[in-house]
Amino acid sequence: MPKAHVIGLGKSGVAAARLLKRQGWQVVLSDRNTTENLRQQQQELAAEQIAVELGYSLDLNSSDVPQLIVVSPGVPWDIPVLVQARELGIETIGEMELAWRHLQSIPWVAITGTNGKTTTTSLIAAIFQTAGFNAPACGNIGYAACEVALSSKPPEWVIAEISSYQIESSNSVKPRIGVWTTFTPDHLSRHKTLDNYYNIKAQLLRQCEIQVFNGDDTYLNKLGLSHWPDAYWTSVKGKDYLIGEKGYYIEDDWVVETRHVASLQKDEPIVKVSALRMVGEHNQQNLLMSVAAARLAGIDKTAISRAISEFPGVPHRLEHICNWEGIDFINDSKATNYDAAEVGLASVKSPVILIAGGEAKAGDDTGWMAQIKAKAAAVLLIGDAAAAFAQRLQEVGYANYEIVETMDRAVSKSAELAKQYQAPVVLLSPACASFDQYPNFEVRGDHFRQLCLEWVGKS
Repeated sequence: MPKAHVIGLGKSGVAAARLLKRQGWQVVLSDRNTTENLRQQQQELAAEQIAVELGYSLDLNSSDVPQLIVVSPGVPWDIPVLVQARELGIETIGEMELAWRHLQSIPWVAITGTNGKTTTTSLIAAIFQTAGFNAPACGNIGYAACEVALSSKPPEWVIAEISSYQIESSNSVKPRIGVWTTFTPDHLSRHKTLDNYYNIKAQLLRQCEIQVFNGDDTYLNKLGLSHWPDAYWTSVKGKDYLIGEKGYYIEDDWVVETRHVASLQKDEPIVKVSALRMVGEHNQQNLLMSVAAARLAGIDKTAISRAISEFPGVPHRLEHICNWEGIDFINDSKATNYDAAEVGLASVKSPVILIAGGEAKAGDDTGWMAQIKAKAAAVLLIGDAAAAFAQRLQEVGYANYEIVETMDRAVSKSAELAKQYQAPVVLLSPACASFDQYPNFEVRGDHFRQLCLEWVGKS
């Protein structure tokens, strides 16, 4: 029986192990960590004849070497054991690649980009599902891709949010439609240079039959038709700003499709922009890209309109939690970098009481700092980045900040400050990863939500 080793006991790793087991592989699943939750999973998987090694890192110097290694998305592609595995000729792939090998007969829509992926993926999946397709959202959102491959009811479309980490380890994924939302510096601690990061994303888009690009993104716009001559481009600014002669733009509150039909340029209104409940120009851009993917898959206007008017938004992305005495509490925990946090601030009413901080990332904070100065009445700083952020705020001449360290203190203090400054919004938009205090941004956002609702309940 061939042997496979899966690294990482998250949702993706478990799904990959189960898929391999079903195919007749002898599977070992390993994780460097040992927690009560992992031990419980270890017992459950043992009952399925899947061996789990906790507190273990794969060693290729032993005699028991696997024929296949599958890597969960969070595991860096260049750690020494994976470099060694590739040098030894051991097939080494990501979980997304494993899923693709089982689902490649089904058309995929792949969504990648620095920011905007999750909202765009959710909206595309909602449109396809409203149109009657079995089209699960997977990858970085919803199901792990291998969970979709395990499903007893095969999907008709796969709507996959794919991060740069997943692209790196999934060479043969060739989606029907590829969407590139934005491109700004992120994950540079992993990818080292902006060129490396760009080339990883571009690798996926080059393999897509049809490409959709955000034409309002500064970086992508500069590349334009010279790099991507066949792409469909989008612009919230109107037809005059569209790159090329086919794409999707906004005019007079309509999303308009423009393309050549029998040598004539045809412009067709598809859906009203005001049907979308989410705030911010960036969400209008997400709407354009979602409509583009749906139309290029042949979905009619009626299904698109219905899906968009019913779409509630995405948890942790400018998610409205509650209103307390006229103050809106908004959870933007998914803003894990400066660009996303800048967009978050730009999208809400001012003045704002901002809660920020966590585990800082490399990047350019200039735009974010400018938004803070323009819109924030006060800033409450939490987590490891608090002292560094305090220093940066001082450097740019912003003095009204306070280091509160924890989310509990931030929420109670924010309500007090919102009253003091007559601020209509308290916004959690951290500009940081969560790993200093939380397992992920979802748990951080859930904690914020819980504290806000408790605060309102007590008041």
